[in-house]
Amino acid sequence: MSIDTDTARKVAHLARIAVKEEDLPALAGELSAVLAFMEQLNEVDVEGVEPMTSVTPMRLKRRKDVVTDGNMPEKILSNAPDAREGFFAVPKVVE
Repeated sequence: MSIDTDTARKVAHLARIAVKEEDLPALAGELSAVLAFMEQLNEVDVEGVEPMTSVTPMRLKRRKDVVTDGNMPEKILSNAPDAREGFFAVPKVVE
């Protein structure tokens, strides 16, 4: 598959990338090379290959999804530059 300059212009616009008119042919060539590589990857036989998320077989540690209050407000507020009455104090930003 080959990308022309009009398609490269449209992709740049959709990606919100400012590309000069003289740079569009180079961008089109790079996008065409990416698509050619993807087509090459489609030719690889992956029959019987399990999908993987990492190169090392390991399971992620899981924890129960439970809402707690943290049980350590003093420790958390000790990081605050200004804390009052058990809350973070922040400067007023809206008049």
